[in-house]
Amino acid sequence: MTSRPRQPTRTRIGLISDTHNLVRPEALHYLAGCDAIIHAGDICNEAVLDALTQIAPVTAVRGNNDTGDWAASLPTHTTLIMQQVTILVVHDIADVVADPRSHGINVVVTGHSHKPLISERDGVLFVNPGSAGPRRFKLPISAGILVVEGAHASASFDSLVP
Repeated sequence: MTSRPRQPTRTRIGLISDTHNLVRPEALHYLAGCDAIIHAGDICNEAVLDALTQIAPVTAVRGNNDTGDWAASLPTHTTLIMQQVTILVVHDIADVVADPRSHGINVVVTGHSHKPLISERDGVLFVNPGSAGPRRFKLPISAGILVVEGAHASASFDSLVP
């Protein structure tokens, strides 16, 4: 009997940023069913993280608007490994190391700009889920999903409200 190679497990990671003290029901619905959640900063209130942890384990970084005792324990950047993918999370893309690939980073998740963006540079996937908080200018209200399967990662984002 021949055994088939085992397919990599699919891990769905919710990506959210710049909530600025607002937990939209649309965001909670969008993130439902995720295996983990990454919040890329500008949380502004611990209650936001409490709401997200009701869905899945949360990894969060401190943004420039995260102040006070509750935020002091949040790192400014963190790295996590999902399957064979190393993910760097930092609020502001300006704080990303010059050559993330040489540091073993496969995916960089940022926030700060409120502009959703997915791009690949030198073999590294860069993802900004945009802002799920109060609308800023004419930018969309959005969140994203990072799917990890073995050593492969892909991302998407969606508008949460019209």
